[in-house]
Amino acid sequence: MRPRLLILLISSVFLKFTTAAQTLTSSNLPILLINTNGQTIYNEPKIVADLRIIDNGAGKRNNVTDKPSFTSKIGIELRGSTSQTLFPKKPYGIELRDSTGLNSVNASVLGMPAEADWVLNATYNDKTLIRETLTYDLNRQLSKFYTPRYRYCEVILNGNYTGIYILFEKIKRDKNRVDVSNIKKTDITGDALTGGYIFKIDKTEGSASRSWTSSYLSGSGKPISMLIDRPKPEDLAEEQFQYAKQFITDFENALNGAQFQDSLTGYRKYINDDSFVDYLLLTELCKNVDGYRISTFFYKDRNSRGGKLIMGPIWDYNLTYGNVNYCPGSVYKGWIFDFTRACPQDGFQPPFWWDKLLSDKVFVTKVRTKYQTLRKSVLRTDRIHTYIDSVANVLTEARTRNFEKWPVIGVYVWPNGFVGGTYQEEIDFLKTWVKNRLEWMDNEILGIGALALAAEPENEFTVTVSPNPSSDNVTLRYQLAQRATVQLLITDAAGRSVQRLIWPNQPPGEHQETLPVSSLPTAPGTYMLQLNADGKPISRKMVRF
Repeated sequence: MRPRLLILLISSVFLKFTTAAQTLTSSNLPILLINTNGQTIYNEPKIVADLRIIDNGAGKRNNVTDKPSFTSKIGIELRGSTSQTLFPKKPYGIELRDSTGLNSVNASVLGMPAEADWVLNATYNDKTLIRETLTYDLNRQLSKFYTPRYRYCEVILNGNYTGIYILFEKIKRDKNRVDVSNIKKTDITGDALTGGYIFKIDKTEGSASRSWTSSYLSGSGKPISMLIDRPKPEDLAEEQFQYAKQFITDFENALNGAQFQDSLTGYRKYINDDSFVDYLLLTELCKNVDGYRISTFFYKDRNSRGGKLIMGPIWDYNLTYGNVNYCPGSVYKGWIFDFTRACPQDGFQPPFWWDKLLSDKVFVTKVRTKYQTLRKSVLRTDRIHTYIDSVANVLTEARTRNFEKWPVIGVYVWPNGFVGGTYQEEIDFLKTWVKNRLEWMDNEILGIGALALAAEPENEFTVTVSPNPSSDNVTLRYQLAQRATVQLLITDAAGRSVQRLIWPNQPPGEHQETLPVSSLPTAPGTYMLQLNADGKPISRKMVRF
């Protein structure tokens, strides 16, 4: 997300908005009626309010005068960081409570499994109203791991119509959500200590979660914050915090080690790599500009139940499919795991994990194979286009009311990469962007990460760099099929030449060169090593920290 100075840039847009009441009497979507009984909703703490839901079932109309299908006391608060500050349509966090309004209770809402905690997503800056749900439904089809459920609805707050919302399951431990063991504060030894934990990479500002800074900087030299989302700080014993921190540190050390590809002692000892493949493919498909670095969740169960890190659940996918005008999120070309090269100045960077994983042939072969399989089914362009059209059709009636309440069509709302003059233009842009993105990925998937190396014929010019990332000397290994003069050019993220080396008239076979610190860039960041052996070029990424 961009700094809050953007408030000044978009305030003029809000001045154009009317506050004329939009009346809702009947809808094809469920209706949520919330009454705060005169209280103001704050960021925190939650206030006690009343919730009524009108949902007469699939294919039936819902009228505000109908008997509610569900009623409950709730705790309600504002949620989100940028969204609750910049936008007039507010997102909310909801906790179901008993009749006293004091104690949380689990209950099924709109057909979703019983739980207490829910999120009302305002989907304000996505004019299609579809990007989030498209992404979640795609993930549910391509991955076996948990994806939060949702339902579209319309909301009336204190008698005032507030538009279309998406009611999401909140990410938390539960047998129907993140199904990890329920760790108690007294579980400080043995197998009970080893799980379950829910982690995230995220902003720490405004977060109550306990956190630490990774031992490894990003490719641009930025620190990476690791947060424990669950257990909550008040339920987290110090022994549990230290165990969880050490487990992540051990994973990062293994991933950064010389034997990182070893199936027994390398990074696979710590993670379920299939979940990482799924997360990468989804994040790249939609080109989530926040992917890998903000609202990025992963979790760990007890060792007796597998005990490996699982990437996900996915969360917060509104800045996707070209709906962003920075870093450069609007264009369909380019890998978003390369965020550090595109936006090295951003304060929130991805960890080094993805560059290192993509230097492992086993991992990238899984990425390539799964993508090519999915393109024949879940990721078929026509199938995604049909989904978009079908959801747009369901929202036809409600979106008219929503955009009368919030007249954002044809208006720039941060950080739109495209502003359509009509709703249909927004839909057409989304469909065209998806088509172009998939075709670009079709052409580039064989070159992703180390796949370019894996695809090279045996006995051709090959190159490896280790350790990578590194703060010390780097060993460059290359193999020549025939005698050649080898040239090395090191460039920074902006493409500027940093160092040039030449090894003339090298014989066929394997070669190893140690690049001392004195010949390497000293500033932390991502650099490209471009080698050329008599006209045969190969590029490798190198990260300094």
